[in-house]
Amino acid sequence: MKRHPAGRLAAGLLTALALGSTALAHPPAEKAAAAPPTKTANLQGNEAQAWIDDPHIHRFYETAVAAYAQGPDKLDFPAFEQKSYAIFRAFGASRGGSGEAMQDHLKLIPRQVVQIVKEDPKVLDSYENFCLALFGPP
Repeated sequence: MKRHPAGRLAAGLLTALALGSTALAHPPAEKAAAAPPTKTANLQGNEAQAWIDDPHIHRFYETAVAAYAQGPDKLDFPAFEQKSYAIFRAFGASRGGSGEAMQDHLKLIPRQVVQIVKEDPKVLDSYENFCLALFGPP
């Protein structure tokens, strides 16, 4: 399956969150000490797989499938968005961070999913398709 342009943005947001999840859990002190040397990270490495394996991301997929169960014309976007936000808050808390910060960080993802599904409804045919659209190829 081809990766959609909207999927690149969603993947970028998810990757940024994965790399910044520690910052969400531990806000910087008022007077920070000298920053330690930076490290490089594999953006498609184990963190993406950890997200894919997480039950919250599975629940987000199931929520998207349920939102589209009656067809794209019957999508109740406000309800889908609010259910997604609840999942994002629980996801953030499960990773030791702020649920509200996670929700704020991922707030554009529900709209991204709508755009991705509009471009390719087969994205919702399987969890594998969904993750490929959001995270890109492994």
